[in-house]
Amino acid sequence: MTRNTITNLAAAAAVGICLTSCVSTKKIKYFQGAEYMFMQPQEITQLYEMHIKPADQVLIKVTCDQPELLEVFNLDVTMGAGMRSSGNLSYGNTGSMGSAYGYTVDNEGYLTLPHLGRVHVANLTCDDAAKVIENQIKSLKMIKDPDVTVRLLNARVSVLGAVKSPRVVSLTSERNTVLDVLAQCGDVSDQALRQKVKLFREDNGKRVMYELDLTQADIFNSPAFYVQQNDVIYIQPNKSQNVKSSAFSTFLGVGGSIISAISSAVAIVIAVTRK
Repeated sequence: MTRNTITNLAAAAAVGICLTSCVSTKKIKYFQGAEYMFMQPQEITQLYEMHIKPADQVLIKVTCDQPELLEVFNLDVTMGAGMRSSGNLSYGNTGSMGSAYGYTVDNEGYLTLPHLGRVHVANLTCDDAAKVIENQIKSLKMIKDPDVTVRLLNARVSVLGAVKSPRVVSLTSERNTVLDVLAQCGDVSDQALRQKVKLFREDNGKRVMYELDLTQADIFNSPAFYVQQNDVIYIQPNKSQNVKSSAFSTFLGVGGSIISAISSAVAIVIAVTRK
């Protein structure tokens, strides 16, 4: 076996090992191009307010300076009202008296409220829904100057696929990004295909899909950058990682190491015998 043959075998083994172990940083580095994109401050154009949808559960709190007028909101009703919320939830001014209940939005987008009847809230923000309820109370002359607060109770996002901890993430505010959600799942795993993160969303009775690329800085401009309640995020596994974990890849890696070791030993023997 000539020295050139040995060298060629060693080079081939080295290439094989590199092919089975090396991953380009372009495939795993986040927000590439951000240094150019953010040379100047970027205006936030996406709407990150969540809108109320059918089947959502909402918290409604009514406060005023005359607590006796709130008694009508302390009564259970047959339709619309769930259980009275537990805990000391406080919205508005400190010391105000109020009543807080959980209500479910029906399939037609309505809430059924005590003495107010059906109130349409679908596709409204929580603040807009609060104004609608407040105006309804005023129009019925139940309370002269009510203060109404509406908050989502069951806002959540499901995260599946190649993340370190797949789970259902509860949204703690109305401004949550896909990065916030992935961070709560421990970030994507080493096997994740960061260029094709799929987000599925229900919007006005239709299901749509967005594709996000975590490696590019323009993810900040995506309409799916801010998540909505009931979104489903799927992180696709990297095919190259699947190949790396296959039996053939294991054989190739071990075989390359053996060939490299043999070629090194033969090279040493030839060098010694030629002296």
